[in-house]
Amino acid sequence: MNTYFEERPWGNFTVLEDSATFKVKKIEVNPNQRLSYQRHFKRSEHWYMVSGRAIVVLDNKEIPLEKNQYIDIPLKAAHRILNPDSKEKLVFIEIQTGEYFGEDDIERLSDDYGRNT
Repeated sequence: MNTYFEERPWGNFTVLEDSATFKVKKIEVNPNQRLSYQRHFKRSEHWYMVSGRAIVVLDNKEIPLEKNQYIDIPLKAAHRILNPDSKEKLVFIEIQTGEYFGEDDIERLSDDYGRNT
């Protein structure tokens, strides 16, 4: 099991499990922050909300989620998650399945932090 922690401009993530067939992350999104609008070509994702409120954008449709709710992100679907709260962090668990789980399997369509799009 290869666990590790990474800071990002929007918050952080901890990899809880990294195997040949799946990856599990705990993701924390700071208040009023959002991840890039992106898609993946080699994996799909399942997001389970642990605490806070979220607005998920999936193929340009906004979907509000709260604690104990979840959403599936299909392969190649454009998606992002944002924390609309001004005080509390959003925490969710991401389960990735597919053929490859590297951070380079991200096509950024839009990014608030000037990273490659």
